[in-house]
Amino acid sequence: MKRAQDYLAEANAVVAKITPEDAIAKHKAGNSLFIDVRASTAIDDSGTIAGALRIDRGFIEFAADDSTPHHNPALTKDADIILICAAGGQAALAGKTLKDMGYENVANVGGIGDWIAAGGKTEA
Repeated sequence: MKRAQDYLAEANAVVAKITPEDAIAKHKAGNSLFIDVRASTAIDDSGTIAGALRIDRGFIEFAADDSTPHHNPALTKDADIILICAAGGQAALAGKTLKDMGYENVANVGGIGDWIAAGGKTEA
């Protein structure tokens, strides 16, 4: 039987982990798509990366699938996608899902606290 840690290990094996500093550089360059996969109530409490899409991890498959009416057109298979959550676990799991769905360039920056501590731009 698989446990949460098994899923997390699988996700971390296929989704690149980048530092907040590297993600901030990508954010400044403006060529990456940032997605916060936390629930909206968590985002309301802490804010999120400036300009980030807010796509709950439980909805990522629908937003990423261009055959559903819920597809987010910002999600393209060749986009440079950077995911964030509270601590990195949800972002890793969402990243694995995107990789399984054919998205090529997916990375996990970890938690919003690390982003904020590194001086990354945020919005309410």
